[in-house]
Amino acid sequence: MDKTNSEKLNALRKEYENMQMNSEQIESLKSVIEDAKQEKGRERHKVMMRRCSTAAAVAAAFLVVLNTSPVVANAMENIPVLGSVARILTFRTYVQENDDLSISVDIPGVEMISEDTNGLTDAVNQEIYELCEQYSREAIARAEEYKKAFLETGGTQEEWEAHNIAIKVDYAILSQTDDYLSFTVTGSENWNSGCNETRYYNLDLREEKLVTLEDLLGEDYVNIVNADIQTQMKQRTATGEVFFDPGEGGFTGIDDAVKFYINQAGNPVIVFDKYEVAPGSAGMVEFEIDR
Repeated sequence: MDKTNSEKLNALRKEYENMQMNSEQIESLKSVIEDAKQEKGRERHKVMMRRCSTAAAVAAAFLVVLNTSPVVANAMENIPVLGSVARILTFRTYVQENDDLSISVDIPGVEMISEDTNGLTDAVNQEIYELCEQYSREAIARAEEYKKAFLETGGTQEEWEAHNIAIKVDYAILSQTDDYLSFTVTGSENWNSGCNETRYYNLDLREEKLVTLEDLLGEDYVNIVNADIQTQMKQRTATGEVFFDPGEGGFTGIDDAVKFYINQAGNPVIVFDKYEVAPGSAGMVEFEIDR
């Protein structure tokens, strides 16, 4: 590889690892890699491959996947890289706008470097896809029902359009370590917060499976979590936070539907929805459980 191509590859690799590459830069990176492949001399090619970092090699391989798979390549403007074993990518994205409604959807997918994940990623990705599509359909139906009721009770079309009804489906990466990956998928409606929904996904990257609280805390996880949350509530109440009493519908213990994610320290963080254990002003309330 000549010096010019080598310098271009290194510069583009650094930009890729910083997640700052735009579509033109991605195309340029692929072009440089293709030039390197066509250069004469097997030894020169080996030298080039040794000089490329592991991250650059993974990035190049992933670009090949994106350009040979129509499904994966559907919406790949952003590629958050999460280390050497997994990444979250945008599986599908679309925006629809008209006079009545704005819909923005970004559906994530999990990509594992391992060749065999025992069907984990397929199952998770299918669940996420169906969840996002179902939420979008139901949110549109709710908006249409709201519009009908609004107009039937005297509202005008102009007043309705002024509401700027918006539906959004999105995802967020909460944490990633060598062991775990945690992220959320959220559906929200700017006019109907009661129907907002967030799902938490926690993956064990070494065992290649979904993580449960029992995996993290052992068989006695229910008692461990309950006792820890009650202790934290007392401590936080002393500093001015307000929680509902059990008799008022406050915290009485976790169940199988409890939401949690794994933070960078490897600890589970229990999440309660707005109004679930505290007044609405507290928003979503979290409790980190030390392992």
